[in-house]
Amino acid sequence: MKAIIDTNVLLSAAWKDKTPEEVVLWIAAQDDWEWVVSEEILVEYREVLRREKFNLNSETLEKWETIIAKLTTHIEVEIEIEFPRDQKDAKFLACALISGADFFITGDKDFNEAKKIVRTTIISISSFRELFIRQ
Repeated sequence: MKAIIDTNVLLSAAWKDKTPEEVVLWIAAQDDWEWVVSEEILVEYREVLRREKFNLNSETLEKWETIIAKLTTHIEVEIEIEFPRDQKDAKFLACALISGADFFITGDKDFNEAKKIVRTTIISISSFRELFIRQ
């Protein structure tokens, strides 16, 4: 199975721990799951994690940058998708389309339009946890 993790989920995992961290680390630990990213997604991950307003200490930053570097599968995405609701989120949909991702895990409840663009299941952190981790 392939999963794409939205930046808001990754930030919550790094900043607050608990369910987001559990979900991200569970995906990374499964032999039959891939955490799929594009270069554009990686750039956003790094930029957001380093924002001063989140005040992540250097130890936390290093931990998550290491996790991302070691446990993600990088793919080339050479298409652009139009996503009028928020063009900044189009990179996740393009990655889902090219990779054939099974799940896009997000805390953003406003992705209904995306269901017309990709076949990937768009799911919340808590729903993913209930479906796969707390069986």
